[in-house]
Amino acid sequence: MQVSVEKTSELSRKMTVSIPEEVVQEKMEVRFKSLAREVKLDGFRPGKVPLNVIKKKFADRVRGEVSGDLIQSTYFEALQQQDLIPAGHPHIHPADNSEGFEYVAEFEVYPEISLDVVDQLEITRTSSTVEEADLDQMIDKLREQKKDWNAVERASQENDRVTIHFSGVCDGENFTDGKVENYQVVIGGKQMISGFEEELVGLEAGASKTFDITFPEQYGNDKLAGKQAQFEIEVIKVEEPVLPEVNADFIKAYGIEDGEMSSFRDDVKTNMERELEQALKGKLKNAVMDAIYQNITVTTPKALVDQEIQQLMQPYAENAKKQNLKLEDLDLPRDAFEEQAKRRVALGLILGEIIQKNEIKVDNEKVRETIENMANSYEKPEDVINWYYADDSRLDDVRQIVLEDQAVEWVVNKAKLSDETVKFDEVMSGQHQH
Repeated sequence: MQVSVEKTSELSRKMTVSIPEEVVQEKMEVRFKSLAREVKLDGFRPGKVPLNVIKKKFADRVRGEVSGDLIQSTYFEALQQQDLIPAGHPHIHPADNSEGFEYVAEFEVYPEISLDVVDQLEITRTSSTVEEADLDQMIDKLREQKKDWNAVERASQENDRVTIHFSGVCDGENFTDGKVENYQVVIGGKQMISGFEEELVGLEAGASKTFDITFPEQYGNDKLAGKQAQFEIEVIKVEEPVLPEVNADFIKAYGIEDGEMSSFRDDVKTNMERELEQALKGKLKNAVMDAIYQNITVTTPKALVDQEIQQLMQPYAENAKKQNLKLEDLDLPRDAFEEQAKRRVALGLILGEIIQKNEIKVDNEKVRETIENMANSYEKPEDVINWYYADDSRLDDVRQIVLEDQAVEWVVNKAKLSDETVKFDEVMSGQHQH
C-alpha cells in the first residue's frame, strides 16, 4: 500500500491510497471461490459452476465488493501511517489507475491551536451575596405565586384579573371563530398583543367596548401579521389579587415542618445561595468563554461547523415534524446558525486543546458534588443521585461538564483577574437573560 497526502488548504487534505493489482486479484480469487460454492446458475448443479463462468459473470460485482472492503481496511491504516486525524467524515472516491486499485479520500484535519495568550487574558470575576432585602423580595415572589383572586365592584386597574367575552374581526373576517367566552386576562401580564390589555383598564363588570388593535409584523399568523383588527369585548368579572399571609400554613406548604418563620427564611436563603453560586459560576464561565473565543485564533473545520448547524436546527426539525411539515418548509436560513455554530466548534476545540495539553483528568469527587448540587433542588435528592449513577451515558454527560469546568478553572488560574461585586438580583436577571 502506498499513501500520499496533498495539502489543498489550511485544513483540507487529499490523501491518495494505492493498492497493487496483485492484492486486488488475490482477494477477488477468494471471493470467486466462495461464490462458486454458493451460486446457482441454470444448467449447472449447485456448487459445480466452473470458476471461469463465475469470473465472467460476476467480475464487476466482485471487484466492486473487494474495492469497498479494501477502502474499509486501509483507510484508517493510511491515516495512522500519515499521523492524520480527520475532522468529520471523509469524501472517498475511486481514482483512475490501470495498474491496481487507487482511491482518494478528501477531508479536513483539526487545526493547530496555540495557548500562548492565555496568561494575557483579562477576565472579570463577579461576586455577590444574598442580603435580607433580597430574601424579603424572594418571599414576596413566593406569596405572588400563591395569590388568590377576589371579585370587586369597581373599575379594573393594573394587575387586576378581568374575565371577558371577546371576538375579533380582520379584513371583514371573524378570526376568533365567533366569540371567545370567559377568557381571563391579567392586566399588565403581557399575555395579549400590545395595546389589548391597556384597553381593559377602567372597565367594570357588565361593560362593553369596541377598539382597534394592530397586530405585530412578526405575529405567528400570516393572515393577521401587521394588520389592524377590531375587537369587541364584554367584561364579565373584575378581580383583584390577594396575597396570602406568611403564616404557619403558608410556611408548611413549602416543606418546613415546624412552620417557623426563622426556619422558612433559612431554607429560602439556602436555596437562593445555591442558585447564586451556580449563577456566579456560570457568569465566570461565560466570561472565560468570551475571552478565549475573542483572543485565541482558531480555523474551524467546515465539516464540524456543518455538524453543529445540524444540531442547532434539530429542535426546529422536530417542531416541524409535529406540525406535519418538513424542515425545508420553514425556510430557515443557514447563516442564521452559522456564527453560533462556529463559536461552539471553536470553543470545543480550544477547551479540548487545554484538556489534552495539560493532561486534565476528570475529578470524580467534583462529578459527585455536581450531581448532588443538581439533586438538591428535587424532593428526593438520593433518587436523583442514584438515577445518574445507574447509567454510564448519563454519568458521562456530567463528567463532560465537569471536565469542561476544570478546563475553565485552568484558564482562570492563568489569566489576569479583576473582581467586581454586584447585587443579587443583577446576577440572577443576567443569568435568566443568558
